[in-house]
Amino acid sequence: MVLLLSHRDPLLDALAANVRQRRKELGWSRRFLAERADISERFLADVEQAGANPSLLRVQALARALDVPLVELLRAEDGESRAHVALLGLRGAGKSTVGPLLAARMSVPFVELDARIESASGLSLEEIFHVHGESYYREVERTELGRLLAGEPCVFAVGGGLVTDEHSYGALRRRARTVWLRAAPEDHWRRVIAQGDTRPMADNEQAFVDMRRILSTREPLYERAEVVVDTTDTELEAVVAAVAGQLAGAPG
Repeated sequence: MVLLLSHRDPLLDALAANVRQRRKELGWSRRFLAERADISERFLADVEQAGANPSLLRVQALARALDVPLVELLRAEDGESRAHVALLGLRGAGKSTVGPLLAARMSVPFVELDARIESASGLSLEEIFHVHGESYYREVERTELGRLLAGEPCVFAVGGGLVTDEHSYGALRRRARTVWLRAAPEDHWRRVIAQGDTRPMADNEQAFVDMRRILSTREPLYERAEVVVDTTDTELEAVVAAVAGQLAGAPG
C-alpha cells in the first residue's frame, strides 16, 4: 500500500534524496531502476519526490536493486556530523601504523575494514580473491562499510582499491572524514616488502613497475580526500600530529 502525502516528513525526504543520489551515481534512468526493483516508474517518481509513504518491503526492494544496505536509504545526511575518520592509500602508506595512534589520540577505536570483510565472509583476503574474485570482495566491502559507518565513531583503514568503487567511495566521502596518507612509490614498496606482503604482486618480475602504475592510476582518486598528508621521510608521530591538525582545521 502506498500513501500519497500532503506534508513533508524528514524520513521520506532522506529516502528520496538517497534514492536519487544513488541512482545518479550509477547512471541509471528512473525506468531502469523501477524495472530492477519491480515497481512502477510512477511510484518511483513519487518516492524520489518524497510524495509517497512506501511499505518497508518496497523500500527493501529498492535497497536490493540499488545494491545498498537498507539503513543507508533511510539515513538523513544533511546536517549530520562526520565523526568517522577513514584512512586511504595504497598498501605501504602507513594506514595500519598511523591508524591506532590517531584513534588513541581521538579516544575512539581503530578498525581495519579488510578484517571486517574477512570476518563476514569467513575467508582470508587471498581466499576471497582466489575463490570468488574481486566482484564478491567489493560486494562484501560495500556491506561492511555501510555497517561500519552506521556504528559508533572510529578511525578505520580501507583497502587501497576502495576508491575505484564509485558507490563505496561516494558513501565514504559523504559520511566520514577522509585522509590520504601519501607516499613515494619507493616508500610504498619498501614498507610492503618489510611487512612480507607482496599481494597481489607475488611471482611478478614487474611488481614494482605495476605498483607504480597502480599508484599513478589511483592518485586522482586519492586526491579527492579532504585531508592529504605526505608520509615520505616523516617521523610517525609527526604524521599523526599532521593528520590530527588538518582534521581539526577542516570543516567537520
